[in-house]
Amino acid sequence: MILASIVLITMFLPKQPRFRYEFEKGKVWMHEDLISPYNFAVLKTQAELDKDRENVLKSVYPIYNRNLQVSEQQLTRFDTDFPEKWQASGLDTLNENATTYQQFGEQVLTDIYKRGVIALNNKFQGEHKHYNFTLLTDNVAKQVNTAAVFTIETAMEYLAKTVDNRSAIKQKDWLVNVLSDYISVNNLFNESLTAKLEEDALATISTTRGMVQRGELIVANGTTVNNEIYQKIESLRKAYEEEARIGGNRALLMMGQFFIVALVVSLLFVFIYLFRKDIYYNNRLILLILIVITGMLLVLSWAITIKLPSLYYIPYCIVPVIIRILFDTRLALNIHLLMVLLAAFFVPNSFEFVFLQFSTGMVAIYSIKTLVKREQFLISSAIILGTYLVAYVGMGLMRDGSFNNLYWSNIAPFIFSVLLTLLAYPLIYAFERVFGIISDVTLMELTNSNSKLLRELSYKAPGTFQHSMQVANLAEAAIYQIGGNTLLVRAGALYHDIGKMSNPQYFIENQTKGYNPHDGLSFEQSAQIIISHVAKGIELAKKHQLPDVIIDFIRTHHGTTRVDYFYQSYIKSFPEKFVDEELFHYPGPIPFSRETAVLMMADSVEAASRSLKEPTAKSLNDLVDKIIESKLSQKQFINSSITLKDITLVTEIFKEMLKSIYHVRIDYEGGKKGVSAQKTDMETAERTDSP
Repeated sequence: MILASIVLITMFLPKQPRFRYEFEKGKVWMHEDLISPYNFAVLKTQAELDKDRENVLKSVYPIYNRNLQVSEQQLTRFDTDFPEKWQASGLDTLNENATTYQQFGEQVLTDIYKRGVIALNNKFQGEHKHYNFTLLTDNVAKQVNTAAVFTIETAMEYLAKTVDNRSAIKQKDWLVNVLSDYISVNNLFNESLTAKLEEDALATISTTRGMVQRGELIVANGTTVNNEIYQKIESLRKAYEEEARIGGNRALLMMGQFFIVALVVSLLFVFIYLFRKDIYYNNRLILLILIVITGMLLVLSWAITIKLPSLYYIPYCIVPVIIRILFDTRLALNIHLLMVLLAAFFVPNSFEFVFLQFSTGMVAIYSIKTLVKREQFLISSAIILGTYLVAYVGMGLMRDGSFNNLYWSNIAPFIFSVLLTLLAYPLIYAFERVFGIISDVTLMELTNSNSKLLRELSYKAPGTFQHSMQVANLAEAAIYQIGGNTLLVRAGALYHDIGKMSNPQYFIENQTKGYNPHDGLSFEQSAQIIISHVAKGIELAKKHQLPDVIIDFIRTHHGTTRVDYFYQSYIKSFPEKFVDEELFHYPGPIPFSRETAVLMMADSVEAASRSLKEPTAKSLNDLVDKIIESKLSQKQFINSSITLKDITLVTEIFKEMLKSIYHVRIDYEGGKKGVSAQKTDMETAERTDSP
């Protein structure tokens, strides 16, 4: 799987040679003197290209076509409509000569169309209202300024003024109103021809300015990289990569990439072997990690191949978020570091990329160190975005010492990337289902006391439910102090006794006063009923599709201990009979993690404390010590990573919490009465099954 992953990544990585020098504008050149290895052209900056483009576009005049048919059509319409409008207005009854009005109207319209009417285009106006344009009349071109022609508005003004100056015209307003219906644009904008001229003009723009000769000093060691030097180095970099891309050996390039990818992946798995052997020997988890890493690097390769405007659109922080939630902080940080370093070989401005991605990745990991609420995803996303913005502004100010060169439009990729990071939530759910693992998000859902299985437990076995809640509180407090997964131990504690739902009345915490169903059973039968709650709990957990890590708490919370009350009772009642001790032992296995070990102790201690008739500080202390010593003597913790120091700390935590639960004061007297009571209480505790 590892080899296949390395080959797949190598195949899809961009086959682009790398310039050997790292440089930044405004920084000191720390490398040796850079001498030009060959002649190359200095590329213009984007600002220079934009300025050239602007100047070229200003030199291109828009094209307008004189449409002679417009004037002919409008004059014909006027001549046709005039008699009817003259008669309709009642002017034929007055002492007015219709021919004079019609001929004058024809003359005014002819003058307007001869000069021309256009619609101004905002694109070419700029700061001034008027602009030059090329007018085509029957394929004859002439340069004209818009000030020399009419617009609809200025044509109307000319019409009104001309009519007003003609003394022979008495019905001036009527004639102006009639003639205004026949004024239309006859100089039409030729958009396609104008665009073609602009395209041809832009194609003539040179992307370079000057040459650097072979052997010429580009930058000396210790020199500050100013704008001019930066542009020369950048031009050399592009020329070098283009030349190497054309003339380089592709097979050797792939070999180099294979070595780099193999080194990075090997370092990762050395880390996993040294510090997380549980993952190293689990092929499902190894496959999951390789899928996440390979998937992100393939997305990066795709983005570089299609020349995505900004590589910061890629949600790089999604990887540490997923790994942190599914595994742990150290593994997430290690994977993120190695992936960012590998990506730096193929991205532009690699130092900035590494700094931004590593900083935000660390923030992503730290912000969800303890995931107890779903809204932490949103809070984490906001913190990641804030980190991006602070880093971007900081690097911009360091580079140029001015806010003027900060392009705020570059913030959009960061926002988009953070939004995509929220996809971690559904991806985590999918990975859990496919690979059979459990995350803190799932554990939060399992610890909800309103879940179906826990509601059923509280209804069928209310005493067991209350016992489980107290055990969860004890175990969570203990594992928090010694180090471990608090959500996991709480979830395990809440479900560890669900098997008691099958026969709740056989367990003392669910019994009503005056009735004990064990009184009618043999000691062997009673022991088997008590022991069977483990197997029934496992069966019930699988039926409700609880994760295996939760089922492990059900399997191990009694380990291979003995149901001592019924065993001792059998020996006392039948001293002459042979006793099959296996009938009184839980099947195991014993705890194999800190969490399962702590749960075993918390379960036994909590159940036994309920049997104390008069809890005192001394009786609780002695009770906890005796139970923990019993587990140690039965070697129940030899497979778990818990230490004697941890056990001592857990013991003290249990003592303090139990004292708070039972509101006891320190008993300074002690005495035979206390010891006697303790002995009786211990015997009762054995019958609860928990010890």
